[in-house]
Amino acid sequence: MRVAIYARYSSDLQSDALIEDQVEVCRRYAELKGWRITEVFSDRAISGANSDRPGYLAMQQAVRSGARDVILAKSLDGLSRRVADVSALHNDLSFNGISLHTVATGEVTALLAGILGSVGQQYLLDLKEKTKRGLLGRVLDGKSGGGLAFGYRIKEHDRGARVIDPVEARIVERIFREFAAGHSPRAIARALNKEGTPGLAGRPWRDTTIRGQRNRGTGILNNELYVGRLVWNRCSYVKDPRTGRRKARPNPADKWEVVAVLELRILDDALWEEVKARQLWLLRKMARDVAGNPLNRVHRRKFLFSGLLRCGQCGGGYTITGTDRYGCASRRSKGTCSNGRTIGRSELEERVLKSLQSRLMAPELVAAFVEEYTADVNRHAREEEAHRAARKHEATSIDRRIAGILKAIEDGLYTPSMKDRLAELEA
Repeated sequence: MRVAIYARYSSDLQSDALIEDQVEVCRRYAELKGWRITEVFSDRAISGANSDRPGYLAMQQAVRSGARDVILAKSLDGLSRRVADVSALHNDLSFNGISLHTVATGEVTALLAGILGSVGQQYLLDLKEKTKRGLLGRVLDGKSGGGLAFGYRIKEHDRGARVIDPVEARIVERIFREFAAGHSPRAIARALNKEGTPGLAGRPWRDTTIRGQRNRGTGILNNELYVGRLVWNRCSYVKDPRTGRRKARPNPADKWEVVAVLELRILDDALWEEVKARQLWLLRKMARDVAGNPLNRVHRRKFLFSGLLRCGQCGGGYTITGTDRYGCASRRSKGTCSNGRTIGRSELEERVLKSLQSRLMAPELVAAFVEEYTADVNRHAREEEAHRAARKHEATSIDRRIAGILKAIEDGLYTPSMKDRLAELEA
């Protein structure tokens, strides 16, 4: 029996040795069974609620290509902590004639997969609530509910407590004064970077770091901690069931937790209100078209190469920086790149598409495509044949049961329930 091992741990706070420990436990289990280990798949510091894991996806791809008989993990929650993912994996393995085993439970049946998958998912929900309760206690005590805002440092010997960092506090006040005076977040970020002023975690400043999002309270200009108010639970974070990635959803104001922490005040109320008034003015101005008419909605257009282009000088993204022209996003938002070249979107698309058309028709590339295409068609044919054989076997079994009922009726053993069962089997 050929066995593939899967191992995972979920947090950066855990040790890499966890993978090796899990693999060793699985190896011993395989030896007792007399199995041969063919490969090991692993994911490090990725939650089991996220199905978009490189090692997990590679294992699923390997399952569909055959050449293995068993998937082995230390426990089922190592494979996934979502019922839907566990069920889908079990179905996929069953269809491909591969059994699923864990060291903790042995062979995992469909029933066991459903039960243990539910337990794993409930564990995540309970953990989320416990974590939230713990953070609430810290917030009510005036401590950080997660993250360290620019302008503060951790207080010595009191984890979670913050004190004002005088150097960073002066930068915060400067940002607010310049914005209130009419400077844009982009101009402020470029000026700070030109002077070599370090930003969050020593990184260059970006306009979005300063601007943030008002409704979520993110960004320098929206952090109420600067006026002595600690606001927590502005957003709830939920995981997209398709990708496992977190999505932020603003909470209504009545769910916010607001705590006065006047010892952390950096700005006076007058400057804060001046900035809020300018933000509101800009919001109304940006919500109208060139004729002054209100816009129904504001959205960023997607183009053929959106998100795929990189600056050849700094490696940053090349995005739309003018009317249908691509340019370096780092130069535009941070001023840290000297590449001022831009290119029209239509010209770029035409050049790339023509290049693809000429270069991808090289004989060696066509041969590689034909080989891969043929292999994929053959794989689908094998899967369809296996599926057809399984359905044929099922049909034969149903025919036997129908014949059994008819025989019983002929022998005078008819009951009313036989009629319903016969109709069900015939359907």
